[in-house]
Amino acid sequence: MAKVSVFDMAGKKLSDMDLADSIFGIEPSIPAMHLCVVSYLANQRQGTQSTLTRAEVSGGGKKPWRQKGTGRARQGSTRAPQWYHGGIAHGPKPRDYKKEVNKKVRRLALKSALSAKLADNELIVLDSLTLTEIKTKAMANVVKALETGKKVLFVLPEKNDVIYRSARNIEGVKTTLVGTLNVYEILNADTVVVLKDAVSKIEEVYA
Repeated sequence: MAKVSVFDMAGKKLSDMDLADSIFGIEPSIPAMHLCVVSYLANQRQGTQSTLTRAEVSGGGKKPWRQKGTGRARQGSTRAPQWYHGGIAHGPKPRDYKKEVNKKVRRLALKSALSAKLADNELIVLDSLTLTEIKTKAMANVVKALETGKKVLFVLPEKNDVIYRSARNIEGVKTTLVGTLNVYEILNADTVVVLKDAVSKIEEVYA
């Protein structure tokens, strides 16, 4: 079985922990991870951008000058794309960028991302994370003690408003729940810190 070190909030190693090979020890599937990342980023787009075509710009009903005899190029409207204040040719219009990924591929991608992080020694298991009050400094001390990279993702077993609000003002630090864990956030983080209780939940859901 895959093994990982378990640390406390002070950064001291407490023990080693066995992880399920079916989740943390598989051969990462790069195509599956790529598909999920592309889908996640595409689904963040609002798709509300819109430009006016020549039919939608106000004015331009009258022909600027007669067709022949002026020596100038023929023009039918002052709202054609080549004119100042003209419409936009082939500009963006509202559209849906949503990309669907089937359930099996999403599960494979998540397992691949976790396995890749463990293989690169970028996954840490934290025995517990208890903060008595909402305090950014206390959370920053935990991050410093664990000697993580610049971008850190804390995976919590359940919603904890104290931890979330203590971490949200620290640059590069994010918190997420087991139920909302996604491939992009895992791969985007330099270090993934998973609480011990969250590990069992991940293994229960994705085994």
